Amino acid sequence: MEELTLKKSIVFGSVLILLVLSFIVLRPIFLSVIAGLLLAYMASPVYKKVFSLVREKNIAALIIVLLLLFIIFLPIWFLFPVAVRQAIDTYAYSQKVDLVGFIRTIIPADISVDVLALMNSFISHSINSVFSYASNMLLEIPVIMLQAVVVLFVFFFGMRDADRLKEYAKGVSPFSQAVEKNLLKQFKGITNSVVYGHIIVGIIQGLLTGVGLFIFGVPKALLLTVFAVFASVIPILGAWLVWIPVSFYLFSSGHIGAAVGLVLYGAIFISWIDNFIRPYIVSRRTNLSSGVVLVGMIGGLIVFGILGLVLGPLILSYLLLVLDAYRENKLSEIFAK
Repeated sequence: MEELTLKKSIVFGSVLILLVLSFIVLRPIFLSVIAGLLLAYMASPVYKKVFSLVREKNIAALIIVLLLLFIIFLPIWFLFPVAVRQAIDTYAYSQKVDLVGFIRTIIPADISVDVLALMNSFISHSINSVFSYASNMLLEIPVIMLQAVVVLFVFFFGMRDADRLKEYAKGVSPFSQAVEKNLLKQFKGITNSVVYGHIIVGIIQGLLTGVGLFIFGVPKALLLTVFAVFASVIPILGAWLVWIPVSFYLFSSGHIGAAVGLVLYGAIFISWIDNFIRPYIVSRRTNLSSGVVLVGMIGGLIVFGILGLVLGPLILSYLLLVLDAYRENKLSEIFAK
């Protein structure tokens, strides 16, 4: 018995040491690995169609990787300098705006001084933070490139070996087959709801907003499109945070036709996505609370960065799913294989 206990302790200790070492090795690229797996999951329907045509896993996965490079990285390569230039121009223009006169016209004099001081402090801190973040990104370009390589490799093998990964996960799962099937179905529904219902649809809505801004000749349209994409991805908010103020700007600057056109475009095309497409996708996948998604996105953004917009809601939703299973006494079936 003592020898058996010693052997178990050695095995347990060895596994624990390997887990710790693996965590140390994967920690710097953990988010890149997750990003690659999420991209592989999102691209799996397209990969299956391509594979049905070429009948070769490596070629099908390589085609999707090249397609991703063409769709995402090439536009970023060409549009990033334009966005930076527009951001600098916007900052220069904001320095010429007479905030003091505007604030004093709407707020009593004894309060306006404090409000102005607070706004100046906020704007100065925000601008310094943005430029500091941009400077750090420029210094970390080699690291960013390495992380991008990891994402692409994981993306490639995640698509090619998806069936093997699924079988491996089933092999190490402690759940009974019935519980495993039910939880897997709900996990898939939650993942699809967050990825497609909020992220993909939000990006499409933001890009459609950008199309409208370009059509009606709005200045700094590329920068505003970036803001529209972020606003569209986050629940409760939306692209209206961009196109409604821009419509007021066009109207006040004398561009009445463009203002009316943008309002009609936003009300018909952009809002149509929020009112019909997004609820259809989310409700079809699962009954996922917008509050959970919003809190998860905010917390995930703070902890994980931009990838947290996806990871945060998924983590909270998975936790609530397990707690719900516990509440309904379903966990008693877990080990009943």
